[in-house]
Amino acid sequence: MDLRALFSSNDPINATEAFTNRQGQWELVASALQEHLRKISSEAFDVEDLEAPRNNLIVFHGVGGVGKTTLSRKLEAALTAADQRPAQWGEPTWSGEKILPVRIDLSRSAGTSFEDLVLTIRAALSELGRPLPAFDLALKRYWEAQHPGESLEEYLNRGGLAARFGKHMPQQMQSALADVAQALLLPGTVGSAIGQLTGSLTKALRERRQTVRALAGCARLGDLLEAEPDLEALSFYPHLLAWELDQLPADKKAVPVVLLDTFEDVGDRTHRDLEQLIQRVVWLMPNVLFVITGRSRLQWADEGLQGQLDYTGPTAWPGLALPTASVPAARAARPAPGQGRQILIGDFSPQDCDTYLARRLTHDGQPLIGPDIRTVITQRSHGLPLHLDLAVARFLEIRRAGQTPAPADFDHTFPALIARTLSDLTPEERHVLRSASLLDAFDLELATRAAGLTHQAPARRLTERPMVTENPHAIWPYHLHGAIRSALRTADDHTDDGWTPTDWQRAAERALAALGDQWRNTPTPATSRTLLVACLRQGLRLARDHHFGDLGWLTDAAIAYDSDAIWEPLVPPARDQTTTPHGPGHPAGPSLDTPAGALAELLTTLARRQREHRERTVDHLTAILTTGLLPDELAEMAEYYRAKANRDLGRNETSRQGMQQVAVGGGRLALRARRGLADAARIDGDFPTALTAAQGLGFEGREQRVLGDIWWAHADLDQAITAYETARTEAERHGNTGEQAITQARLTLAVAFTDPARADDEITLATQLLDGLAQRATTLITHIAALIRDAGSPDVTDRAQTLRTELTVAGLTWLGPTLDVALAFHHAVLGNRHDLAATADQLRESTTTGSYAYYAHIAAALGGLPQPQPPVRWLEDDHTVRDRWHTLVTTRQAHLREAS
Repeated sequence: MDLRALFSSNDPINATEAFTNRQGQWELVASALQEHLRKISSEAFDVEDLEAPRNNLIVFHGVGGVGKTTLSRKLEAALTAADQRPAQWGEPTWSGEKILPVRIDLSRSAGTSFEDLVLTIRAALSELGRPLPAFDLALKRYWEAQHPGESLEEYLNRGGLAARFGKHMPQQMQSALADVAQALLLPGTVGSAIGQLTGSLTKALRERRQTVRALAGCARLGDLLEAEPDLEALSFYPHLLAWELDQLPADKKAVPVVLLDTFEDVGDRTHRDLEQLIQRVVWLMPNVLFVITGRSRLQWADEGLQGQLDYTGPTAWPGLALPTASVPAARAARPAPGQGRQILIGDFSPQDCDTYLARRLTHDGQPLIGPDIRTVITQRSHGLPLHLDLAVARFLEIRRAGQTPAPADFDHTFPALIARTLSDLTPEERHVLRSASLLDAFDLELATRAAGLTHQAPARRLTERPMVTENPHAIWPYHLHGAIRSALRTADDHTDDGWTPTDWQRAAERALAALGDQWRNTPTPATSRTLLVACLRQGLRLARDHHFGDLGWLTDAAIAYDSDAIWEPLVPPARDQTTTPHGPGHPAGPSLDTPAGALAELLTTLARRQREHRERTVDHLTAILTTGLLPDELAEMAEYYRAKANRDLGRNETSRQGMQQVAVGGGRLALRARRGLADAARIDGDFPTALTAAQGLGFEGREQRVLGDIWWAHADLDQAITAYETARTEAERHGNTGEQAITQARLTLAVAFTDPARADDEITLATQLLDGLAQRATTLITHIAALIRDAGSPDVTDRAQTLRTELTVAGLTWLGPTLDVALAFHHAVLGNRHDLAATADQLRESTTTGSYAYYAHIAAALGGLPQPQPPVRWLEDDHTVRDRWHTLVTTRQAHLREAS
């Protein structure tokens, strides 16, 4: 029952601690317990072996509020009684064994001392109904030395242990003392001084008297009774408990499962005194299974802790050791038996979040929180249960104020998340954490640079925390938990070391500079391209959200992004309350209000144009240019691509004007603009002008590709193929994958007419080059080439219709005439003059503006139809060009006759 929620409303609300399925974690505990039972029942098991590796524990760790304590409590309940186990968890495989769960809260608020921990384990074992004389003698001696005049029984009653586990422990201890006194023939029983009793017993053990043979089997009992009865000695007494458990008769045996919760409160990583004592308990009780829950993974298997703890290294704790692979055990998918005993507790799935919220508060059996509010809370929580609990508290608070909760009331993060997150971090780790929250992903160097530190140690320590997850195959392997990152970025920070808006701004400047340095200093081109895109995504968002006026390295990166014509998606997250940085002057709003915002919109528009109508591209680029925020070389880029988009829409004169403006400017894109002018002349059917404009363009101006397009239009396909192959080779030599794909697609368009068999290979190669590239128009060219290759086949017309729809949706009207030529070729090969004439008429109607008018001449030449008007300014006489195109048809007809 959630008492806080119960006392938050006058309404009869059913406020229950809704437990959401953690079946995966239960299966891991069940597997570990089954393996533990098998090991301790083996004849080879020796409870007094102090050198054997230990696998008697399993660790669950995760961020604060992920549900570790709830899991610990549920595990205790499930191990205590079958009716407390969720039905979906299934039946355990150890039905014949008696399991004794003991849960101990180590949180600071619980005030559990090491003494309390040892007493709790002993009190729980009193349920076995038998005295444990070896341990009880040592404990009695310790208690009288450290707590003179204080009754152990009263202490147990005062601390609640007697009520929790019954009142059998004091009686059992008295019985043990009496039995030992009687065996030693000492006067009296419990009245004997404990010092005299333990002294006599130690002497008897040294002399190996038969009267104490029952205790003589414990090899180290005498030494422990002689040791100074201080806290150090107490930490070794659990060895006696383990020995006593091993001596129990079969009908009295039980297997304790000790659940140590909130382990992060044991101490920090500098002061490990309490951790050292608890580790001894785990090591000295190999027949007890320990389930530890806390925020951080246990470091016991790390070699570097030698000297700070008694038992360290992967040999001592094989299940706690990091695997040899680069993925930490904490983030491994599923541990193998006996391995990977450190498990990161994951977040709730969206379905689990909704289920939790629906069951958390109910009224008359119905969820009190509606589905629309549950959806918002689920999205903002990133699966973190603590966020769900805070949202429930806010829901009740709003109702208590007499208002009706609405979805907008929950579209934010909670400051309490910050306090919970920072509570066990060092000041330097907190500093790195805030800096890293500015980044979508990071590595040690990037986090260190963003924090303005000169040493990586704090960043390395932070990456070991469960709030940081790792993908070792990513450019930057680390990223923060979504809910925590959102809270740090947007919630009011009431901590003592909370940052000012200036602190956030300076950290963003450092992060942006570090990203630029990483991109510039990457040596290999292949890696550089991937890193370039990643740096741009993060850098654009940082510069945009923090209103940086100086684009710096982002200008050079944008130019590099454009030069390869690959067009990976570059959309940064929308600027809303989730990503808006702290401080005044940064309201959520349109992105076209800073140079960085304009650049982000420019590059995302260029990438999106491969997937959206070119009319939208023109509109976006016009809006960007209207702002006047971009520096000249980036404004030139926007103007150039607007001209290209206008050409794709059939606005050849408008496109020509844009290209002319860029060409006259003489900037970086001047050669490309001259190529655009050459293309414009070719599109208008002015081939002499196009050929003249193509001269001297070189690779930067894609001269060979332009020449290939010119020769293709003349059906001089041998020259066209040679030009395209040369262009492809040049692109490969320059490492330009995007241009390789473009020229390869143009090559398929030429080869498809002349050699269908070779066209198969060329189309396959084009498809391979296009894999992973966002080049929609280029991809559609290969589809047109496939139609030309298959001319004469029954399905060509239907495929062409589907392809025409794709061109229309994409706004790629400039490819329409090429598709019509492919259809005309198909009809001419079949000798279908009616359909050929209809296609030719359609081509004439679609090119009445003058753009691509020569395609109507090509269609007519394919089928021997009359030459349309106006004439085309070919490089050769009209008869030669028409004859070449018609020869392609007769050659394909002969090929099909031979194949049949």
